[in-house]
Amino acid sequence: MTINRRRFLYYSSVALGGSVCLGLPMCFAGNPLVAAGPDDIRGRVLRGDAPKRRWKWSREALHYRRLEDDRTQCLICPNRCTLSPGDRSVCRSKVNLEGTLYTLAYGNPCAVHNDPVEKKPLYHFRPQTKVFSLATTGCNFRCLNCQNWEISQARPEDVRFFELFPAEAVDAAAARGSVAIAYTYSEAITYYEYMRDTARLARARGLQNLLISNGYINREALEDLCDVLDGANINLKAFSDGIYRKLNGGTLQPVLETFKTLHRRGVHFEITTLVVPGYVDDDAMTRAMCDWILDKLGPDHPLHFTRFVPRYKLNRLPPTPVSTLERCREIALKAGLHYVYVGNVPLHAANHTYCHQCGRRVVERLGYHIPGYHLEDGACKFCGTAIPGRWDA
Repeated sequence: MTINRRRFLYYSSVALGGSVCLGLPMCFAGNPLVAAGPDDIRGRVLRGDAPKRRWKWSREALHYRRLEDDRTQCLICPNRCTLSPGDRSVCRSKVNLEGTLYTLAYGNPCAVHNDPVEKKPLYHFRPQTKVFSLATTGCNFRCLNCQNWEISQARPEDVRFFELFPAEAVDAAAARGSVAIAYTYSEAITYYEYMRDTARLARARGLQNLLISNGYINREALEDLCDVLDGANINLKAFSDGIYRKLNGGTLQPVLETFKTLHRRGVHFEITTLVVPGYVDDDAMTRAMCDWILDKLGPDHPLHFTRFVPRYKLNRLPPTPVSTLERCREIALKAGLHYVYVGNVPLHAANHTYCHQCGRRVVERLGYHIPGYHLEDGACKFCGTAIPGRWDA
């Protein structure tokens, strides 16, 4: 299936939540956007798929090592792709050219927008502010239910993109009154170098940095990123290694290690679990997941149970019943977690934030709007209990 220009722009604006124009110049590499085929859906290295030479949006990769026979091994994510000259990584963003590992996703985002922070979703981070959101192509997972597969499963040279190098991205964010830059939409780990360099410049300009990710990253690379990271929303796809392998093409343990690293480094983060019917709606698994969160991370990191809608290769499944999401939330609250939300269900009572001490509603949400805000210096106005988060809106 080939996606034409009109269809690509439609998906960029609708699936990603709005127009991606922002008055920025757009470039085109010359090839149509093509969906991932059956031969590359299993997450294999793409042999011989690298371009013949570097392009303007290339940089030498970070966190890799050189091996014998001009091979390289990427060390950013647990896939640890070992590439011979001419090969391309699982995420489609890294290539081996003559024994050097390069990223092709640097300064060429294919999606750019100024989003409400609540869209990420981040409910305990500077509510009712805007964050400058960007993404290049690529992902180190192969989720069967991906909502943005048109860009996550594409190569950087296959899509229309903006030329927006790190300093330009920071200028654009500042000009639009954004409080932070969010690395989002596809998978930020696949454009790690672009994200890290942009985040360093953003921090120097007084902007904050948000990682919206599947959390499939090695510790050394994450520790480096944590130096300039202010917040994150990490997808916990399931609490089952088997389901991770079947549904997402990854494994569970590295994601759990990411949560522990973020917690140890003091980065504000929230957790999102997409409740896919038949895969992630098992009560015992949900209970085990919540027990692990409570034991390893504590009760105060917000947890979002999000409604699945049919997408990509799971379009045969029905949407998640709202009652299933409510049951997941009840399990989490009974386990002892303080802040548990239901996502993708407009106007649901579990969109609001409630004080875990007195039970009063302290942040009221209507979509991405905040009609009621009852916090003072990060504490409940009714009983004075501190509500964990970054509330300096």
